[in-house]
Amino acid sequence: MSDGRLGAPIGRRPVGQGWRIFLWLAAAFNFVVGLLAMLSPEADVDARLVGLLIFAFGVVYFQAARDPERLAPVLWGGVIAKVGTAALFAPLGFGADGSLLVASAVVIDGLFAVGFLAFLLSRGGDL
Repeated sequence: MSDGRLGAPIGRRPVGQGWRIFLWLAAAFNFVVGLLAMLSPEADVDARLVGLLIFAFGVVYFQAARDPERLAPVLWGGVIAKVGTAALFAPLGFGADGSLLVASAVVIDGLFAVGFLAFLLSRGGDL
């Protein structure tokens, strides 16, 4: 496939501003959650490591927001991470002793996973 204007592959629709904002929001969410997990005084080493990984995915979403035409396929990793996180933490958020904070994070991660899938599938879903 050859490149057209501004390096976007020919034959692909340009990514709309709404999708870019969505990706910026995903990055911001991961930056905030990751930083809070890493900097929490109550966090043990495992929680800080998870926070670091969450923050690192924020960097991925940040890069995808900057160049979504080229970097869209990396969002498949985001789909896996968001679905996996939501599935693993759902019992903690929605169980008998559920936490509103955890439940909110599960819902937000689920929404981002659906959004990533919608974005990828609307663009052909290239891996």
